[in-house]
Amino acid sequence: MLWIFLGPAFTAAEFAGGFLLILMMWGAVRFFVSGPEEEGARTHAGEADTGHAHAMASGKRTLRDQVTSVQAWSDVAHNFRGDWQMLWKEMTAGFLIAGFVALLPSAVFEAAFLTDAPAAVRTIENVLIGPLIAILSFVCSVGNIPLAAILWAGGISFAGVIAFIYADLITLPIILVYRKYYGNRFALKLSAMMLMAMVLAALIVDLVFSGLGLIPETRPSIESITDRGIKLNYTAVLDVLFTFAGAALVWLTVRRGAKDPVCRMSVDRHATPHHTAYEGRTYFFCTAGCQEEFESKPEHYAHDAHGTRGNRPRGLLRSRT
Repeated sequence: MLWIFLGPAFTAAEFAGGFLLILMMWGAVRFFVSGPEEEGARTHAGEADTGHAHAMASGKRTLRDQVTSVQAWSDVAHNFRGDWQMLWKEMTAGFLIAGFVALLPSAVFEAAFLTDAPAAVRTIENVLIGPLIAILSFVCSVGNIPLAAILWAGGISFAGVIAFIYADLITLPIILVYRKYYGNRFALKLSAMMLMAMVLAALIVDLVFSGLGLIPETRPSIESITDRGIKLNYTAVLDVLFTFAGAALVWLTVRRGAKDPVCRMSVDRHATPHHTAYEGRTYFFCTAGCQEEFESKPEHYAHDAHGTRGNRPRGLLRSRT
């Protein structure tokens, strides 16, 4: 996504700055977080943990088994489906928001980004406003790359784009996750340390890439990003092939899968050891924790799963074959 929308310079900057970001966060935690505060955060995270550690169900396999085993491909299919379930909202939101931003008049970009100020002032302003846009846009993960391309075309600096991309670690949905696991105070402190690390890493990367002459001198027009047509080339052929491959993987999860009535994840009913019967139906679970939660109030989860219906009991018989 980075390479396609922003080019090799931004891709290299993302990886180089990522190492800086990690080192800075390590230093910030060592310097600003005390031992008791760390232990308190770990305790809070342990209490908030839902127990959803979804390991591969089938254990170790030989290379031949990995290629020829239906169970191995089922594991791949369920992981593939799980990844899309986690990312599709962010990617969809990223393209939608980028599309709306692209419709804004150029005056909006000129008002948001300092373009005529001295280079140092402009870089500092842009590297601060980049994360702010990321936080307000709600877009996490790779979904923020299309919007980053629009911002670059709109006039934000190289450092501002890099800081914007890093800031998907402190968007509001992610901060809510920090709050759940670490508590309000530590979540705010962690987010503040991340923000400072992002700003500094982006500034350093901008300084280095500027010194090496690696920052692109030309910017694409917003129209060149939003008005890209579909062409019959190798990319289109690969898209078609992998669409069929993705459809086959999803079909495999439907054929062998069952929805966990507690966490709503799709699990392989032939592989999971966690299942229970209730009112003539068999329910399958991703972990023992979900099974225990279901068994504590089965009438609630059985009703929510399929109205008043679960998975047919014959699935349990097939899972034992």
